[in-house]
Parts: sequence; C-alpha cells; structure tokens
Amino acid sequence: MSPAARGGTPAILVMAKAPRPGTVKTRLHPLLSPQRCAELQAELIRHTMELTTAHTPRAYLAYALDSGGEAISTTVPAGVRLLRQRGGDLGQRLAAAVADAFADGAGPLTVIGTDAPTLTGDHLTAAFTVLEDHDVALGPALDGGYYLIGLREPRTSLFALDSEVWSTDRVLAQTRADARREGLSVGLLHPLRDLDTPEDASALLSDPATPPAIAALLQPVETP
Repeated sequence: MSPAARGGTPAILVMAKAPRPGTVKTRLHPLLSPQRCAELQAELIRHTMELTTAHTPRAYLAYALDSGGEAISTTVPAGVRLLRQRGGDLGQRLAAAVADAFADGAGPLTVIGTDAPTLTGDHLTAAFTVLEDHDVALGPALDGGYYLIGLREPRTSLFALDSEVWSTDRVLAQTRADARREGLSVGLLHPLRDLDTPEDASALLSDPATPPAIAALLQPVETP
C-alpha cells in the first residue's frame, strides 16, 4: 500500500541536542574547546535541517529534553515541526519521537541525527527507495551504529535495545537481529562515518565530501 493510500506523508525526523557549550560533542573536547563544540553542533544542525527541508516538505526536529525550545529553534528553518524528546535513554527518546511523527500523519519516516556530515540528499532518496520494498532502511555507521533508520510503520520496538547497547558497536547488529525476529525486511544503505571522536574529526577533515563550514570548525583549537 502506498503512503498516500495509508494517508501518511513521507517525512524526515531529525534528532538533535541544542548547541550549548559543555553539553555537546564532549568527546571532541580534547581537540576543540567546549565553545567550538557548541558552534560545531549549531552548524551540524543548520546543515542537516537545510538538507532535510530541501528534500521533503514534511520535516521534524526532535530536540533533547534538557534543551530549551528557543535555543534550538534559532538554528532551524521556518516550517520545521518541533518535537520535544521524551524518555530516559536514546531508545526511549527515539521511540517517542517516531510515535509522535507517525501520529501527526508522517509515514514513511526516515530518522537521522546530526552527526553524519557527509550525508547527502542522495542518501535520503535511497532510504525512501529502500522503503518501497522493505519495512526498514538502515544506514550503517562505521562505528557499528547507524546514521539513519527508515520505517514504513511505527515499529518502535526496534529502539528497545538494552541501555548498555546504545553508543556501542553492537547497535546496528542488534537492530537488524530484532527486525528479523519481528519478521521485518531490512535494506541497507551505503556506510558513512559519524562525527564523535578526534579520530573521526581527522578523517572527515581529509574527506572532500565534508561541507567546508563544518571542516573549518573541525580545525584543532590552538592553546596558548
């Protein structure tokens, strides 16, 4: 059944934390200052939302529960639907945001974060193409997680991983296993690198696919 027949609207949901110094990109603090990390997070949000809104008329931004709506709304285009993240661990927050988006009429839904700066519109197109023939689309991250998950239906059980699994190299494998257990078909996209560590920053600095504004903020901060 097509999205139109189901009454849904193809949409993209972005999960993000507000760009506040000391609370974002903390693993990059050995390379960048907390203030630079906040500037980097703001640019990652801006870039991701620009990419998202250029690709779909229905875009959502789910901001972290400890973030103020005003702090994050200044970084997103008008018309983006803001959702407040709810829940304890990442899986609970993902499940709640996905449920909110589907309840608002979205579907199929592609969910991304802001940590894959080499993500392009082609990857988003590929995700929706995968969802024409599969229940789930997954974009593998090089660290064993995923930078994208696409869903034809609100299969929020796929986010019910043990809390100790999140942020490990087992996330993708466990999600695929859970999907198989539920009888869901999964299509994989091209792998991408997430931006989490100084090693990631170094690799992305040498990658010509990294947007220039993000690359400029990845330059190490010189200490006096």
